[in-house]
Amino acid sequence: MPYHKDKQQAFQAAQQGVTQAENTFNNIVKNDPNYGHDLKELRQEVQEAYEQIQNALEVASETQRPQLEQYENNLQNIMRNVDQIEK
Repeated sequence: MPYHKDKQQAFQAAQQGVTQAENTFNNIVKNDPNYGHDLKELRQEVQEAYEQIQNALEVASETQRPQLEQYENNLQNIMRNVDQIEK
């Protein structure tokens, strides 16, 4: 049974990581004096979330895998949006 617990914990860590990255992205204001710092924090959050997703994918069940892949897409969209903002 510990294997199942590891799957669930890995999935929840990935889920939390993506939520944190999304929240950070949603709170960034381009003209804010802290924009550069916030952007750096966002990049770090996205990287950590991506690593958590990769870890979770290693042990994911078939039902968890599509959601983890969606989380990965969400992170890619966040970074695309950041790239557009920076142009």
